[in-house]
Amino acid sequence: MLVIGILSLIAIFAPFIAPYSPDRIDEASLLMPPSGAHLFGTDSLGRDLFSRMVYGARISLTIGLIAVGIATIIGVFFGSLAGFYGSWIDGLIMRFVDIMLCFPTFFLILTVVAILEPSIYNIMAIIGLTNWMGVARLIRAEILSLKEREFIQAEVALGASHRRIIFNHLIPNAIGPVLVSAVLGIAGAILLESGLSFLGLGVQPPTPSWGNILIEAKSTLGVAWWITIFPGLAIFITILGFNFLGEGLKKKIG
Repeated sequence: MLVIGILSLIAIFAPFIAPYSPDRIDEASLLMPPSGAHLFGTDSLGRDLFSRMVYGARISLTIGLIAVGIATIIGVFFGSLAGFYGSWIDGLIMRFVDIMLCFPTFFLILTVVAILEPSIYNIMAIIGLTNWMGVARLIRAEILSLKEREFIQAEVALGASHRRIIFNHLIPNAIGPVLVSAVLGIAGAILLESGLSFLGLGVQPPTPSWGNILIEAKSTLGVAWWITIFPGLAIFITILGFNFLGEGLKKKIG
């Protein structure tokens, strides 16, 4: 929580933390190593790497949060319908989930991104729309168990509407494991976005993200190690933080 909290504050207050504009080009400071003037050094265009990393945190965390939010909402909706109604509705939804899971997610995303214009909004939507299946299966299993409990049977006997039962009782009592899955999913979404940006299919320059900062590192690895190390460490620490938080929540809830 401490790591994620610090990263969130950095992202929120990026304009006040970054010493330079992330797009500011300084021809007199090309590929400078870390120093007092440039904490993380500069890139091949003389842009301050620390400033780009700070603004990149905002982009990467935003994509992770919104993409997982989309996936969670879709997964909870379809998983709740499948678990509560059962019968052919359950069969139809779960077979569609099985079909979606047959496709390698990363290659499916690559295909869609290649067809659409790469942008922040498209990346968030695509990651969200291709990662809801696990949430749907998880909440379906929880609801299948919960709907046999006495308090749900009492609601049915009292004539409560299906909408009231699902949204007021089943989903709130099944949401714990979904929250754990969502926290772990944020780490996966950030890593996925970084991979897409590294391949040139994610966030497009000059907008900085940790993934597209690493693109330049390929050509400057022999002379500018800092362009590889700092974005790589940022991705590693962020994913580790979300994974540890997810595991901690899992132990508390489980």
